[in-house]
Amino acid sequence: MAVPSLMADFLDQTPATDSKRCERALLIGVQTAKMAPGEAQELLTELVELVENLRIAVVQPTLVNLRMPTPATLLGSGKTQELIDQAKAAGADLIVIDESLTPAQQRNWEKLSGLAVIDREEVILDIFADRAHTREAVLQVALARMEYSLPRLTRAWTHLSRQRGGGGGGGGGMSGEGETQLEQDRRIVNDRITRLKRELVDVRKQRSVQRQKRQRVPVPTAAIVGYTNAGKSSLLNALTGANVMAEDKLFATLDPTTRQLMLHGNQKLLVTDTVGFIRRLPHRLVEAFKATLEEAIIADFLIHVLDVTATNLEAHHQTTLGVLNELAAGEKRMLTVFNKVDAATPEQISHARRLAPDGIFLSARTGAGLDVLQDRCIELIADAFGSVELFVPHSRYDIVAKLHAVGHVQSEEQLDEGVLIHGRFPPSQAALFQPFVRKSERP
Repeated sequence: MAVPSLMADFLDQTPATDSKRCERALLIGVQTAKMAPGEAQELLTELVELVENLRIAVVQPTLVNLRMPTPATLLGSGKTQELIDQAKAAGADLIVIDESLTPAQQRNWEKLSGLAVIDREEVILDIFADRAHTREAVLQVALARMEYSLPRLTRAWTHLSRQRGGGGGGGGGMSGEGETQLEQDRRIVNDRITRLKRELVDVRKQRSVQRQKRQRVPVPTAAIVGYTNAGKSSLLNALTGANVMAEDKLFATLDPTTRQLMLHGNQKLLVTDTVGFIRRLPHRLVEAFKATLEEAIIADFLIHVLDVTATNLEAHHQTTLGVLNELAAGEKRMLTVFNKVDAATPEQISHARRLAPDGIFLSARTGAGLDVLQDRCIELIADAFGSVELFVPHSRYDIVAKLHAVGHVQSEEQLDEGVLIHGRFPPSQAALFQPFVRKSERP
């Protein structure tokens, strides 16, 4: 993370003061009366890992109790100064507060401390910016960061009170006489936001076209969802032989990846790995990533992956379900998968069974339990599509070929007058197979 300006990358301008990289951070967790006992400590532990993902050393994570927030600095003047002194004594050049700060609170902290001060949302935004690779993900993250930064321009820049004249003089013909640098910067940011939204519309149109092409040859789809670092990408790799980046860190990958899985009996399944969820995921990122997360919305069913060794297993479970509900995907059929059983204790396994009695226990690393997951996937597909018996005349081998492409042919028997087929096919293909149905067991 570079200081002082989060906006320099987007505005293509140089901050008035020299930018330098933050290297040491004091982290502050906030326990409020509305939070469960110990919740703030759990979140602070998670924040440590988030900040370390930005390659910043963490010094003295500190937990404070907050009975009543104050408008100026959230924590009150005495506690604020105490924490600033603690940060300076520890040699920190960055303070990270595990709460959402208003722009005014952020400016006040920085003015009092002379240090960079950010909140949890800015940490997550910076990680997302570092991990986005596809055009759509890059645009989505850029938009979220711009919208976050717009009300914070006076904090991010030190030259905003300067007046800039019109005409020449460095204004580039962009401003009227007497317009402040702040007004120019706000206009630039708003223009960039408008342009990003326009570009996103174009990218989403392209995705829609690609999806329509895919749906012309309909294959059942599943989306892998879950808390970040639960092993979703590792599971996709283990199931399909894909080579998706899978590292032991939060938000290792942000871009959705779809691979084909061939189940038993030649049943095809398209499996998509989605971005991981996290507690206190900034709402603007939920909105920004809806196009990415819509893979979960349109999937036939979900595979919810949980790290069975996680200390906060129940919180991770509820966080994912909460985001899915927000995306209107909470009612979808779902398989609950507990990953990393090779590293779990008997107590952790028992706890997971109480949380989800029908859960599937597996290890993406060793492959243990993958066959159980595949069998359950076949069961869900069968429940959704039902079974039909078809008789196709020899003269219509074109239909036989299409049936293999769009569904699951369980058996095929050559008879004198035609081909007897048992299989499961999506209802959307009824026009194709309905004229040849002998017996149907549709759900």
